[in-house]
Amino acid sequence: MPDSKEAEALQRIRDGRSWSAFCRALEQAGQSILQAGTPSDAFDRAEGFRYLTRLLRAGLESQLEYADPRQPGFYQLSNETIKIGNDNPDNVYWNARISGRHEYRITGTRGAARLLCFATKGGGYEKDGTLTPTGELHERQLVVAPDGRIEVRVSCAQQPGNWLPMRPDTTSLVVRQTFDDRRREEPARLAIECLDPGPAPALDPAELESNLLRAAAFVRGTADLFVGWMAHFAAHENQLPPDDQLRCQRAGGDSNIFYHNSRWRLAPDEALLVLPRRVPRCDAWNFQVSNFWMESLDYRAHRIHLNQHSAVAEPDGHVRIVVAHRDPGPRFPNWLTTAGHTHGGMLFRWIGADEHPEIDTRVVKLDDLLASA
Repeated sequence: MPDSKEAEALQRIRDGRSWSAFCRALEQAGQSILQAGTPSDAFDRAEGFRYLTRLLRAGLESQLEYADPRQPGFYQLSNETIKIGNDNPDNVYWNARISGRHEYRITGTRGAARLLCFATKGGGYEKDGTLTPTGELHERQLVVAPDGRIEVRVSCAQQPGNWLPMRPDTTSLVVRQTFDDRRREEPARLAIECLDPGPAPALDPAELESNLLRAAAFVRGTADLFVGWMAHFAAHENQLPPDDQLRCQRAGGDSNIFYHNSRWRLAPDEALLVLPRRVPRCDAWNFQVSNFWMESLDYRAHRIHLNQHSAVAEPDGHVRIVVAHRDPGPRFPNWLTTAGHTHGGMLFRWIGADEHPEIDTRVVKLDDLLASA
């Protein structure tokens, strides 16, 4: 016999109130796109509402389909068509719901990515707008067998070999694969299992409403978080100062990455020059252009990012990047397109760098740039 709380949850499923509550919560998430300070033109609003549908897909995967930490599986919170918080076009991301109450094993093959890194997180965008670090295992620490196979233990207690730490409050795991050219390099093939799983999962009708509401909260929490970031970046538009690194890590960033988050805006006849003072010794670096909602622009169809592999250096070793609405020609091989956007977010990353040189920027008339070349 179910208790009164469970009986009420079951009745809400039967009479449809659970579904109505989810739909109302999802409708309210639209206020993230409509709030003061966001662009009101049809193009940006359309991208914003599409953004919410993408976040909903990610929310349903994380809060419903893969919600049980006793039966984890890998899903993606960011990919070619789900984009969050200046997602890295050079990365393939995999996520899993886990818990510090259990222990896990990840097995598979290393692949050919430049970097393979693992991290555990606490909190969640659906809870408090954070993904607080609770453990990391970076490429330089990773032991790979001669045949390319890897095994990683995930637990609160230290383990021999590849160990990814958790804490009792750990809620999720993220895998980052960082490529020179992800279209041509073999990705890692990974699986995760809980070592004390308990009974096989089944849909519990009494929990469905709470899972759906967490998915809607993920949509609203994620959208609100990064709209707030864009409001903060307005103070240094078209510049790339160092970001607050602790804030980046609290939102899910990696401690091995140094972030220069900002926003850009260009008139039709303008170009933005992005000029790192030097390229230090590092595991990798990249620069990307995003839209107002901090989604990387469509890198399947447009050249909107550069890294240590794709950028062309000057004879003195410096890198000069040009962001412009139209191609300035072969004298500027590091051109990135705005893909029809007039403003948006941008991010320069130093990954595993010995130092973090400043990034100079300058807005110029495109015709003046061409005349000076």
